Amino acid sequence: MSDKRAYRVLKFGGSSVASATAMSGVLDIVEKEAALGRVILVSSAISGCTDALLGGDAAALETVQQRHAAIVSRLFTGSLRTHVQERVDGLFTELAAAPSDEKVTFGELLSTTILEEKLRAEGYDVLWLDSRELVVSGNEPETFRRIAAAVSASSAQVFVAPGFICRDASGKVSTLGRGGSDYSAALYAAAVKAASLQIWTDVPGIMTANPKQVPSARTIPVISFSEAFTMADSGAKVLYAPTVAPAMAAGIDIEIRNTFAPGGAFTVIGRESAGSKVGVASSSDGIALVGTIADDDIRTAEEALLEAGISPLEIVPSAGKCVFKVKPIVEEKAIRAIHNAFFVKPSNREIPVFIAGYGAVGKALADSIGRNSGSIAEKTGKKLVVAGIASSRRFAVNLSGLPVLEPSEPGNFVDEVCRVAPRGAVFVDATSSETIWKDYERIMSRGVNIVSSNRRSLSVPYADYAAMHAAARENGVFFRYETTVGAALPILESISRGAFGSDEILSLEAVVSCTLNRILDEYVPGVESFASLVYDAWTEGLTETNPAMDLGGRDALRKLLILVREAGVHIDTQNVDVQPLIPQTMNDMAPEEFWKALEAMEPVFSEAATAAARDGKKLRYVARYSAGTFAGRNPEGARAAAAGQAAIGLQAVAPEHPAYYLKGTENAIIVRSALKPYPLLIKGPGEGPIEAASSILSDILR
Repeated sequence: MSDKRAYRVLKFGGSSVASATAMSGVLDIVEKEAALGRVILVSSAISGCTDALLGGDAAALETVQQRHAAIVSRLFTGSLRTHVQERVDGLFTELAAAPSDEKVTFGELLSTTILEEKLRAEGYDVLWLDSRELVVSGNEPETFRRIAAAVSASSAQVFVAPGFICRDASGKVSTLGRGGSDYSAALYAAAVKAASLQIWTDVPGIMTANPKQVPSARTIPVISFSEAFTMADSGAKVLYAPTVAPAMAAGIDIEIRNTFAPGGAFTVIGRESAGSKVGVASSSDGIALVGTIADDDIRTAEEALLEAGISPLEIVPSAGKCVFKVKPIVEEKAIRAIHNAFFVKPSNREIPVFIAGYGAVGKALADSIGRNSGSIAEKTGKKLVVAGIASSRRFAVNLSGLPVLEPSEPGNFVDEVCRVAPRGAVFVDATSSETIWKDYERIMSRGVNIVSSNRRSLSVPYADYAAMHAAARENGVFFRYETTVGAALPILESISRGAFGSDEILSLEAVVSCTLNRILDEYVPGVESFASLVYDAWTEGLTETNPAMDLGGRDALRKLLILVREAGVHIDTQNVDVQPLIPQTMNDMAPEEFWKALEAMEPVFSEAATAAARDGKKLRYVARYSAGTFAGRNPEGARAAAAGQAAIGLQAVAPEHPAYYLKGTENAIIVRSALKPYPLLIKGPGEGPIEAASSILSDILR
């Protein structure tokens, strides 16, 4: 049984208290720990606050004040919200009047004031401890005496103390410097002879390598103090020795835990190590394999480097580690080679997946990965982890993945992905955004692959399309988008394989607007009006928000551009002759006016359908491209299409035409090439979130 009188010291970093949602997570952790003993909560300032206070920029300080106000607004209600906001405002008033060298100390005062009030509101007996009066820099015995006296004099269940801040020997308010909040936590733990010291951060403990360099890095369950310090000295950002020295001297183990996955993996740092090799780190001195290293281990590492095509410049063994010096250009490749040799089974390469767009397709993809991750890993050697998801306004990121991950934090998902995603991760664009493509190059520059089902991102001007492909090549990542045309049908891969081989695409003919194909397939004059079928499709969500975009050929145009470009042709919107089903004047009509105008066009649609049926044909909305002559070549060598070679419009097709037999939302594409005597026909379902998710998954894995 736990000793309810024992102290449990919990330190939370800036990312752990960065928002109301994050602080709520802190409270959940405190609740569990408080059931085991008395808790001393040591907190950093909210992320970004200390830098803003140091910079002194007025705009940055205003942003910090707004962030604190937003946290208070979400955590509290009624009169309590007013009370807490008054306390926070009071601290900002003190901040404005404080000496310049003391301003930086207010970040921790602000965060712990909010935490104290929230814990009290939740029913805890709470005491806020003023670290400025208890922690004396350079005098640990006096610090221990003051902390022990303050804590023992209170019957509080939970104590809240700001980290980082203190007074110097002369009594002036000061800070503890680098790693100050960790040092504060170690001082509190040593002073009360804590049963547990936990440092809560945004990573799942100390890892076998930097996960941004090595996606397969995993948490080290147990590591000795000396090994942790060796990892830090070798370049790993894991622990700063002076900050934990008091706890180490007192014989208190330290747990490094992840605030955003409290039930997940973590590291215990103590006197003993659990194994001979613990991790790989890199610095300007080279790549260090840390732990108890035998001669056989050195040979294994050297062989791994040679197999990766890397010849080490020098191998330097020493106590606790062995350093392999390589050329900087191959450093990351060398780290992965050594790491994989000791810590990764060949069949278990972890790939974080970040999904932008958490609608039907995004959810279907996340569900598919969750259900099938085991079988995927067994068959492909790739373990997919949904590490991030985003709706239009909120996102969630957790590199370890969770059984349930829901968008919760406001902010910029792409910024967060670029900050945390390791090389080799995959960013999935399952949005319908018109602008997200502008972030593709930035994502690729981080070594992150992109899979897109967003046809808007691929039907941008050709120069931008070409730039995205160039960025993928320059950064050694893949850029795939099979789902943008035909959902799960292998249309684009089939075209590109022929176009960039020895064959030449002569023509393309495609029925790729799922919405219009279903409407035209169901339309029988005199039974239901054309407008009523469009309205049904609109209410089911099959059309664009403005159905005039479908009827005007916009969706078919995007898909034709992607198809023709995949054939290696330089083509832009102005090269396509689009024949819309409705006048352009209807594009900007108000909804009620639009539906009336569409109903008024019934004689036009009825006449076209009746004439086609009289000739034994059916109406289809067909996109066409034929090679013909070319207007020149662009700098990348792709052919430039002359005007009039690409067109989209309504066509009556005879029974011998493959599109005649399409049903519902089916798609069909007919490809004629120079070397094949018969056209290639690809036909099948062109719509559906499960089909789209399946195609995205194939793009990730191939």
